[in-house]
Amino acid sequence: LPVPGAAEAMNQLADYVKANGDDYALMVVTNDWHPYDHCSFAPNGGPWPVHCVQNSEGAATYWPLLEALYQSETETLFLQKGDLRHREEYSIVQNTLDNSLLADADCQYQHVDVCGIAGDVCVLNTLRDLLPIVGTDRLRVLTRFAPSLDGGKALQTFIDENGIATL
Repeated sequence: LPVPGAAEAMNQLADYVKANGDDYALMVVTNDWHPYDHCSFAPNGGPWPVHCVQNSEGAATYWPLLEALYQSETETLFLQKGDLRHREEYSIVQNTLDNSLLADADCQYQHVDVCGIAGDVCVLNTLRDLLPIVGTDRLRVLTRFAPSLDGGKALQTFIDENGIATL
């Protein structure tokens, strides 16, 4: 999804992963993986432009971030969401298959850091879904790596209202 500042934020996230990736027990990358005729696309009556079409460059993990992940010694789990033609999934938790893979991930975690493109859509919905599972004491948002369509207002409001830590 075209979001202002996304490339800069993902470059900074790649630098963060290079510097801190080995401090994590597991890193999880989620990508939209939409069929060409996905219900969320404007030509199909949805609210969004065509984006992240399966097997296209737009659905790929941003190359500098991918390199940083592969250079880290920490295991990275790649998950996809929004892969069903007639169903939108703004959060990885909404994808039944990948949610079960995430739940089965063999790691003990002290905290869950969340960031990504479309802070006011995908990141916000992921936080909403993770909050009852993880709780505020272990949930953190890396806001500088979460560019938003609304300039970060909705994400910051949710963080403030729920007492979620930022990093």
